[in-house]
Amino acid sequence: MTDIPSTVARYLDLVANASSGAEIAALYAPDATLEDPVGTPARKGTEEIAAFYEVLTSRQRSTELLALRVAGDEAAFSFRVVSGTGAERSVIEPIDVMTFSEDGLITSMRAFWSRQDVRRGA
Repeated sequence: MTDIPSTVARYLDLVANASSGAEIAALYAPDATLEDPVGTPARKGTEEIAAFYEVLTSRQRSTELLALRVAGDEAAFSFRVVSGTGAERSVIEPIDVMTFSEDGLITSMRAFWSRQDVRRGA
């Protein structure tokens, strides 16, 4: 089994610094699913996942890990994402739940948050 905490750290680094959605999607298995936020239609496969993350790459952003719990091949973690600048700045602290393959790729990701959790200009 891979070092899940290292993969989570790499994920957060890429969410903050990747220049393309494909960079983040490379952490996912080819047939992975992403549900962000939970309750929205799941994206399937690295192409759809890359398109989801591509939106982030046009904004200034930073991430900070707040808590991480690993059990078996799963991880749950809360983190802070700050994106944009000035009046366009938003802050959110989602809780992500990920499962991992034996070779360390993300096989599923579910993000727990809602629009009410987004703070503007904070």
